[in-house]
Amino acid sequence: MTYDLKHVFASLPQMERGVAKVLGGDPKGNNFLYTNGKSVIIRNIDNPAIADIYTEHPHQVTVAKYAPSGFYIASGDVSGKIRIWDTTQKEHLLKYEYQPFGGKIKDIAWTEDSKRIACVGEGREKFGAVFLWDTGSSVGEISGHSKIINSVDIKQTRPYRLITGSDDNCGAFFEGPPFKFKFSSTDHSRFVNCVRFSPDGNRFCTAGADGQIFLYDGKTGEKLGALGGAKAHEGGVYAVSWSPDSSQLISASGDKTVKLWDVGTSMALTTFNMGADVMDQQLGCLWQKDHLLSISLSGYINYLDKSNPDRPLRTIKGHSKSIQSLTVHKNKGRAYIYSGSHDGHINYWDAETGENNCFSGKGHSNLVTKMVVDEADQLVTCSMDDTVRFTSVTKKEYSASNLVKMDVQPKHVSVATGGLTLAVCIGQVVLLKDQKKVFMLDSLDYEPEAGAIHPGGSTAAVGGADGKVHLYSVQGNTLKDEGKSMEAKGPVTDMAYSKDGAYLAVTDEKKVVTVFTVADDYAVKNDFYGHHAKVVTLAWSPDNEHFASGGMDMMVYVWTVNDADKRLKIPDAHRLHHVSGLAWIDEHTLVTTSHDASIKQWTLKF
Repeated sequence: MTYDLKHVFASLPQMERGVAKVLGGDPKGNNFLYTNGKSVIIRNIDNPAIADIYTEHPHQVTVAKYAPSGFYIASGDVSGKIRIWDTTQKEHLLKYEYQPFGGKIKDIAWTEDSKRIACVGEGREKFGAVFLWDTGSSVGEISGHSKIINSVDIKQTRPYRLITGSDDNCGAFFEGPPFKFKFSSTDHSRFVNCVRFSPDGNRFCTAGADGQIFLYDGKTGEKLGALGGAKAHEGGVYAVSWSPDSSQLISASGDKTVKLWDVGTSMALTTFNMGADVMDQQLGCLWQKDHLLSISLSGYINYLDKSNPDRPLRTIKGHSKSIQSLTVHKNKGRAYIYSGSHDGHINYWDAETGENNCFSGKGHSNLVTKMVVDEADQLVTCSMDDTVRFTSVTKKEYSASNLVKMDVQPKHVSVATGGLTLAVCIGQVVLLKDQKKVFMLDSLDYEPEAGAIHPGGSTAAVGGADGKVHLYSVQGNTLKDEGKSMEAKGPVTDMAYSKDGAYLAVTDEKKVVTVFTVADDYAVKNDFYGHHAKVVTLAWSPDNEHFASGGMDMMVYVWTVNDADKRLKIPDAHRLHHVSGLAWIDEHTLVTTSHDASIKQWTLKF
């Protein structure tokens, strides 16, 4: 039994209101870089469905930049660590690791020979450092600021110059190497968010929270003027990026626009209006070959269209928060993956192409704990906002009428024929028929954790924190306690019937999966051992002979029902993140997801 990673559908950048997001571009112009949580995401700019994820930082990563040679990436995290790693190998071997200062790194710049690195941020004793990439020894001092430094850049032509921008409203100009402070500029009246040299080194610009963008001579640091006269933007400017020929630049602003500037005339050639919602604030941008990218507060990545500024060429959507639930559904022969995240956001993906979007309208307002598609082609989801929703996967829009309010928080949901839905809530089990509550069990003598309704709709099994599985028969619109229960090895975390209803699989906190045979009065078929930590999720293969389980140990196992020793192990399926959801596209394709907000597809060979 072997496996291959077939697709990675990457997370979006992790965004924070009022905080600039730095995008890195590769010198060949094929890929771009950003960070989310502990991951650095490398995406192909022409086909963003092609992605690679680097997850070796133990702390949240804040910025990543390619070396001008294209062979290495330097990434920095909130603890002040910089890792320099290989881009050419799939393994991304670590070349060097340094700790230039203690505290969050906010920006990184390389010299054009790929030999020196500058980094800035929120150090305790200093706010920046410049060092040799191969020894870590210092090549100058970044001084002259009294507060956090937000941005740094190095002139890519000799003589070298270095510039910084800080929360003390100043920009600073350095000559070197070794880099020495020359003077600071006090043109901005608020924080300086971004500083960038033009590729030819003739000019640099600084952009601030005051809506201003100033231009300076790249060699002397002398001020040349301001873009757009009195103000470049109505809101703060968070990022700028120069065109490859140094004649134009784009700027991203909190006023929900991106502007394209002609540097020679200081005039805006185009204003891209990105929307009216607070989530449409623009916090980052990148000009890469002929692609103009900007990033919204929502995390959406926009490809701007110069000939149609009010509508991006394409918008890359996805999740920026950890994904908690997952399911797969085939629509007209095409498989779609549905995923729900911590912030209530639900996304759907074409399993072949990675094309994705979200439902329209107002959906869940909190973590989506479980999702499944019923026989009426509705996505049934339960969320910590105390609701169960039924959303048509063909219409793809939320509707207020397809929402059932629960008395308490639901944590698990399953469906069966005849319009039946079983919702397991805190201290309650609720039976729904055709989207209406028809029966409720409360005053239970155990805490229900998970539930599964038999595909035929005859039996409901509820797993409890008491380590037992309690069986109820479905009689009309009621659940009748049959007085029968089976023992799991520990408190139940997830459970599901096989597609043909022959088996019931149960996962528990004691790292075991137990499979019961339904026709044999729920006798134990097999116990499956292998996980090193709590098992949290499971999913049955369409062939009913295999199932997958995922746990807090970051492992995914694919098991064979008839032979507990015949198993396939996918270690580090989502490195440093535990597996939170599993689903099958077909008997040889498994989908996994995790708190890294990305989705992976695996090809299995038995």
